[in-house]
Amino acid sequence: MSVPLGNFAEAPAAVDHLGLLAPPVAAALTAWKSDVPVEQLLYVDTDPDNADTAVFGEVYGVPPERSANCVVVAGKRGQDVTLAACVVLAHTRADVNGLVRRQLGVRKASFAPMDTAVGESGMEYGGISPVGLPDSWPLLVDAAAAAAPYVVIGSGLRRGKLLVPGAALAALPNAVVLDGLGA
Repeated sequence: MSVPLGNFAEAPAAVDHLGLLAPPVAAALTAWKSDVPVEQLLYVDTDPDNADTAVFGEVYGVPPERSANCVVVAGKRGQDVTLAACVVLAHTRADVNGLVRRQLGVRKASFAPMDTAVGESGMEYGGISPVGLPDSWPLLVDAAAAAAPYVVIGSGLRRGKLLVPGAALAALPNAVVLDGLGA
C-alpha cells in the first residue's frame, strides 16, 4: 500500500510485522475484528529518539493534525479508580477536567502516573497505543481523530508507529467517539 502520510519510504501492513510491536498491540492485531480491514493499519519504522510528537512530526513530515496522542487518565470517585485512554490530535489537549471527567462519571480526573500507565497497558511510555489496551478501559476518541483519513499513533513501543484510518480508532473495543474531546 502507498504511504498515506509523512515522508516514509514504505508502510507495510502492521499485522505482517507483529514482532516490531508491543505484545498487547500485536495480540490486538492478531485478533482484529472490524469493518476496517487489519491490512489498512500500517507500520513505519522510526527512531525512538524521535518519538516525541513535535520532533516526530518535524523529522517525518507529519503535521500535528495528522498525529494522534493516546494519553492514559485516572478517574477517581471515592476510593475507586478508573483507568481510561483518550485519543486526541496532537495539536489539541484532552479535556480531562471537563469532558473526560463527566464521561467517566468521576469526581476527579488526571493523567495517570507514568508507572501506572506503562504497567497497566504493557506498553512503553511515549509509545502507548489505543490498539491493544486492557478490555476494562474506556477508550475516548476525539471525533476529529475518528474522522481523519489516516493518523499516526503509537505502536506500543517508542520505536515504530502505526498509520491507521480514523475509522479504525472508532471501531476499537470500548471506543466512544466524542465531539470536543481535544480542545
